[in-house]
Amino acid sequence: MRTKMAEALLSSQDWGRFSMFLPTLFTLLVSLNHGNALICYCDGACPDHEPNGTCIAPPNSYCFVAMNEVDTSDNVKEIEITYGCLPSNERGHMQCKGNQVPHYLQKSIACCNDKDLCNHNLHPEPFRTRTTTPLPDHGISDNSMPYIALFLSVFICLLLLAILFIGLWIWYTRREAQWKNKLIQNSSRNLYLTSHGTLHDLMEQSSGSGSGLPLLVQRTIAKQLQMVESVGKGRYGEVWLASWRGEPVAVKVFFTTEEASWFRETNIYQTVLMRHENILGFIAADIKGTGTWTQMLLITDYHERGSLHDYLQTNVLDSSSLLTMALSIASGLTHLHTEIFGTKGKPAISHRDIKSKNILVKNDGQCAIADFGLAVRYVSERDEINIAPNARVGTRRYMAPEVLDESLDTSSFDAFKMADMYSFGLVLWELSRRTVTGDKQTVVDDYQLPYWDCVPSDPSFEDMKDVVCLKKIRPPLPARWQSEEVLKILGKVMQECWHPHPGVRLTSLRVKKTLGKLCASSHYKIV
Repeated sequence: MRTKMAEALLSSQDWGRFSMFLPTLFTLLVSLNHGNALICYCDGACPDHEPNGTCIAPPNSYCFVAMNEVDTSDNVKEIEITYGCLPSNERGHMQCKGNQVPHYLQKSIACCNDKDLCNHNLHPEPFRTRTTTPLPDHGISDNSMPYIALFLSVFICLLLLAILFIGLWIWYTRREAQWKNKLIQNSSRNLYLTSHGTLHDLMEQSSGSGSGLPLLVQRTIAKQLQMVESVGKGRYGEVWLASWRGEPVAVKVFFTTEEASWFRETNIYQTVLMRHENILGFIAADIKGTGTWTQMLLITDYHERGSLHDYLQTNVLDSSSLLTMALSIASGLTHLHTEIFGTKGKPAISHRDIKSKNILVKNDGQCAIADFGLAVRYVSERDEINIAPNARVGTRRYMAPEVLDESLDTSSFDAFKMADMYSFGLVLWELSRRTVTGDKQTVVDDYQLPYWDCVPSDPSFEDMKDVVCLKKIRPPLPARWQSEEVLKILGKVMQECWHPHPGVRLTSLRVKKTLGKLCASSHYKIV
């Protein structure tokens, strides 16, 4: 029994000594089978089908051990060590020098080929300390970069838009300059009229019907104009100061969308017996154009003092000048409203847009009514009211109550005339506010538009209807007017002119006679 146990113990001891020689024996057998091949230890980089943690490197190749820095799923950097064989080509030699090149994730490799399993106890060089100079800190965080990019994008877009607008503006100004030059060139051609004579002479030599110059002469005058400067611009056109043979004239250039207004105003001005000293003097009308632009011109007398609206803002009146202006406006309105019978009679005309901006101030202190784009003509023989076909409407601030509430009887011409008288009463109020009262201590009110304290600067129909028709508000009459005879009488006149019932209002002829008697019975002299 003891003999058997001793034999078993001996056999186990012999087997332990034998197992210690197995790796050496395996290496010897592999080297015999592969000739000059190199046996390398592999771990993490073993090729397929290589057992026992070894790999066979071809002749003239290397065994390697590599130490790599890797990112984990938790964004933590760890060190990974791998062992293996390299190919014998140039790629294998280059990999042995990979640690000489900087990497984003650090890497170190060591190679050997002096003996089998030479890389088992080989250690690569430790990682080198990074020597890259860090980026300077300008106080800009990564979170602010999108906002900076957005700001730069918006700035560049705005800059491009500004350049575009500047380019369009330059193009437009050059085009306007070319247009003006072409107009001046055209005005120097077609010298149909003789080089002598004035506009007054031409008017004296006309047919005498009071309807203006012959059409051929009108077109010739229009071609001989020289535009000087723009003196005003409104919703329907632009007014220019022009020169014809050295004489100043006013040229109203209508917008291309306002052809109906130009046509209507031209027809009204060319009405027989239309000329009157208190109606803006008509000279000529013409349409000029090329393939790219069209001009509708209306040429009239030029009054350098401008409109009554502009004049009252910078000038004050005395009782004499107030009477002069009021009587001249009433005279012009009476001429419009009156029908003249005869072979070539004049129809009655209602202006429909009486306001201070449509009344011009002449050098002698009188006024002239202008802008007949909305005028209505009435011929009693045919009982026909010719209403303007254009889409224009009057100025809402000066509209009569029956116009605002749409109760005006369009079949009655007297209704149109009474609407004019309501507007005329508001113009009288504007004149009276700027008239000085008092002897030792003069008092005058600032210029204001009617209803300036009740409605906004550009009132709507509803605004005016609420004030004029529903609340029945009218412009206030200052107490100081009672101390001046002319203002006291004019206050009564304007109150009757803006009466809510059209049939109660004064006619233009009645106002003209009242003002005429006031001039004759007082010490005021009308110039």
